[in-house]
Amino acid sequence: HANFSTTFMRETGGKAYFEKLMAGFSKFMDEHIAVYGPDNHLRLTGLHETQSIDKFSYGLADRGASVRIPHSFVNNGYKGYLEDRRPNSAADPYLVAGRILDFVGTRLGLAVAVCIWSTAAALHGAMSSLGGFKFARFLLGISEPSHLPAAIKVVAEWFPRSERALATGIYKAGSNLGAFIVPLLVPWMFHAFGWRATFLVTASFGFVWLGFWLWLYRLPTDSKRVSVSELAFIRSDPIPPPPRRASWRSLLRHRETWAYMTFKFLTDAMWHWYGAMFPLYLAQEFGLKIKEFGLPLIIVYVLADTGSIGGGWLSSHLIKRGWSVTVARKLAMFVCCAATVPVVLVAVFHNLWFVVVLVGVAHAAHQGLTSNLFTTVSDIFPRNAIGTVIGLGGTAGQVGAALMTVATGIILARVGDFTPLFVVAGSTYLVAWTIFHFAVRRLEPLTLKT
Repeated sequence: HANFSTTFMRETGGKAYFEKLMAGFSKFMDEHIAVYGPDNHLRLTGLHETQSIDKFSYGLADRGASVRIPHSFVNNGYKGYLEDRRPNSAADPYLVAGRILDFVGTRLGLAVAVCIWSTAAALHGAMSSLGGFKFARFLLGISEPSHLPAAIKVVAEWFPRSERALATGIYKAGSNLGAFIVPLLVPWMFHAFGWRATFLVTASFGFVWLGFWLWLYRLPTDSKRVSVSELAFIRSDPIPPPPRRASWRSLLRHRETWAYMTFKFLTDAMWHWYGAMFPLYLAQEFGLKIKEFGLPLIIVYVLADTGSIGGGWLSSHLIKRGWSVTVARKLAMFVCCAATVPVVLVAVFHNLWFVVVLVGVAHAAHQGLTSNLFTTVSDIFPRNAIGTVIGLGGTAGQVGAALMTVATGIILARVGDFTPLFVVAGSTYLVAWTIFHFAVRRLEPLTLKT
């Protein structure tokens, strides 16, 4: 199930608004069901506290309705939260998160996701069995996919096209900063306070952030901190929304969607492969122990931070100098993709720090690339479709990562070393860029097919 609301529902509400919202849910019933999980026709039968899959209904405290209305919602003047009872746990979380974020907005969607994620992180410290850990990991899995679509939507809401890549690079640098801090902080906390307290303390950071997010974040049109001139600058090149909400099926009719998904499929495979296999490579080739990973990984992620901001700055700088969005973004992406090629030399040289620098440069290139790649989604698609497109790309990326993991096992078993894998890592990005370049000729607002 999924609890949801909008700022208006919580602060103003009203029966008329509620009925209008439910009419919208009824209108887009098929689009929601399409991403709410497989085999829902077996679960949503109209029996056992469910509504039939081909019907939409809502009712007060009715567990057999599509949307259940809590008593507190009605008693509070039709203000608060509602419960959509149709999503199931086997649904692709990237697609569900994208659909929910496109419907309810980024402020609430990201707040709920971070709350669940932080709670799940804290629960690890309370678990005493493998089953408990699996449950906590499951909660992490269903909440994490909302973060990236929400972040891209925030950038599209607050920045004109000329500044989006740099803004994306800055927020992505934050995730790399976390990866920089973890090798320093967590081992010390583990030895000083134990593993349970470590989970609880690190989880608490999410709740601290959540408080600032709910306090500070508003749409530019609703923020008291935005002047008239600033709002005009933010809206200087808006992408008009389509006449109706775009379903993921309609988005898949466009080659731009497939081009983005293909880029993510190929490059996310490499990014996740680095994260999973580079420590293994360091252990096998250089005999490093876990406690010795700290400095090499810190160097890698410091370089990644530099690339994240630098890649975003490059295209934003070119746009401000009068270059077209298409040329600026594609050139910045090409430079970043070309910078991944030297990583093929990792298997040739056997100096630890030379290898660390090569892999760090590849990380920097990936981060600079994604600062621009994510921004192309907001360049092309309407704001109310961004979350769904990012979700589709995230799904494609996870598929690519899974296949790369399988391929790694096969190659290591047959060849016995990492050489072919680093050759793949050093060539994939340029292949992905070439496909995207020819599939998406111009980065311009798209008129969606219905």
